[in-house]
Amino acid sequence: MSRPTPLRDVHESLGATLTDFAGWLMPLRYGSESAEHRAVREAAGLFDLSHMGEIFVTGPQAGEALDYALVGHLSALTPGRARYTMITNPAGGVLDDLIVYRLADEEFMVVANASNYRSVALALTNRAKNFDAVVDDRSDQWALIAVQGPRSQEILSSLTDADLPSLKYYAGLPGTVAGVSALIARTGYTGEDGFELFVDGQDAVALWGELTKAGEPYGMIPAGLSCRDTLRLEAGMPLYGNELNESLTPFDAGLGRVVKFDKPGDFVGRAALEPLRDSAPRRRLVGLVARGRRIPRHGFPVVVGDQTVGEVTSGAPSPTLGKPIAMAYVDTEVSDGLAVDIRGSHEPMDLVELPFYRRNK
Repeated sequence: MSRPTPLRDVHESLGATLTDFAGWLMPLRYGSESAEHRAVREAAGLFDLSHMGEIFVTGPQAGEALDYALVGHLSALTPGRARYTMITNPAGGVLDDLIVYRLADEEFMVVANASNYRSVALALTNRAKNFDAVVDDRSDQWALIAVQGPRSQEILSSLTDADLPSLKYYAGLPGTVAGVSALIARTGYTGEDGFELFVDGQDAVALWGELTKAGEPYGMIPAGLSCRDTLRLEAGMPLYGNELNESLTPFDAGLGRVVKFDKPGDFVGRAALEPLRDSAPRRRLVGLVARGRRIPRHGFPVVVGDQTVGEVTSGAPSPTLGKPIAMAYVDTEVSDGLAVDIRGSHEPMDLVELPFYRRNK
């Protein structure tokens, strides 16, 4: 049975289409997916992301424990900053991609994907055993609400006295939003400016209501998982289970930059990953733009003539570009003549560099 977030009643009252996602009952859409997508690109969207996991690592050696457990150099983070990183298995395969926030000298919060947070918490617990650090999975206590879009700072500023203009991208600070204690983070998964608000689950409904009222004059509307997927796809952001999985390394995904070999000490996966840093992967992750109207979907073969040269990982119509787009892994040497086999029909594609969309800053 799907697990509800603290905002389920709110979603039902708004007429949301609810669906199971990674064991959670989540809003897929509230009305028009394209309208929700455009709202985030042009004004703002309000998201319930309470299915994400929040795992705390605390203690005198919390940073060192994370340096060993993850591929990034987390002990180098200053309090208030965040970093995108990954946890891999010993063979270098990606177990999950993560955002780690350093909240204080001896306190970190690891945010994991909904489908993986329990396994991430278990792996962190096992990997921290030889360090003076404690791993505590607090996912059940937290709700996560995101305001994403070019008007997000204006909307949030009306509800908090936190210094939002000076809050950098991938940074966070404790504050009060509409009377609710929150960690206010300038992070997101849409390709737009925005904020993610980590709050006690009991405060989620009240905060959602206040954000809704504050955002209405700016054109903010609630937004579901469908538009979150097209937004992140346009922004070239990987989705675990599509662009990332345990059989792929960070280098396969073109994200080798997150692996920090110059940090002190060993880390899980180092021995497997080190030989890969100077070698080209057999396949690379690319963007595809359809010349026609048919949509390339996850798992469809990428072909050149009658030869299969890759596979689509994510595909959807792009409301911003007005064309179907996809991310795909293709053989490294392939550069033109690409098509996607859509149920027996080879639909021509243009290969482009990711991302498809980049906001004006």
